[in-house]
Amino acid sequence: MPYLPPPDIAGLSLAEVAELVAARKLPPVDQWEPQSSTDSLMVIKSDGRWFHDGGEIRRPAMVRAFASLLRRDADGQHWLVTPADKQSIAVEDAAFIATDVTRKDGALVFRLNTDDTVIAGPDHPLVVRGDADLPAVYLAVRHGTEARLNRSTWLQLVDLADAELAVTSLGLAFSLVPR
Repeated sequence: MPYLPPPDIAGLSLAEVAELVAARKLPPVDQWEPQSSTDSLMVIKSDGRWFHDGGEIRRPAMVRAFASLLRRDADGQHWLVTPADKQSIAVEDAAFIATDVTRKDGALVFRLNTDDTVIAGPDHPLVVRGDADLPAVYLAVRHGTEARLNRSTWLQLVDLADAELAVTSLGLAFSLVPR
């Protein structure tokens, strides 16, 4: 079956976005505790490109499939997890890149480089790191993983911010200024 990219998030209502998020059936990697662990020989570069054993993975469907198996442990290590095995994966910055944002009915809706859609809020907070000269904004995605906002998405978010450079989503306020 060919992959059909999701519609533009700006043209959807919040209810339609929520339906898209709910319709995505992801493996329960948080419930799997395999005993075997190895190195996947994979790296996610800071620009969002995926590599295996030095070669770039260029098929978006493969990246989406691997991304659905990701989780990050309390020590910050990323893993590709199946019921039988977990494989470490090196991540230079964040596992995902947020490539677009729109405000819908009091919520901030983000599109990721894997075509995932994430609604910022209690389960998916925004976190700012860095300093005033070089801030970096991250969105919690799932299973401990994060998406770093790319420059254009960060600028979109700044346009949506109030005078104190804060945004709200699902009733929560998020500062865009590193503390």
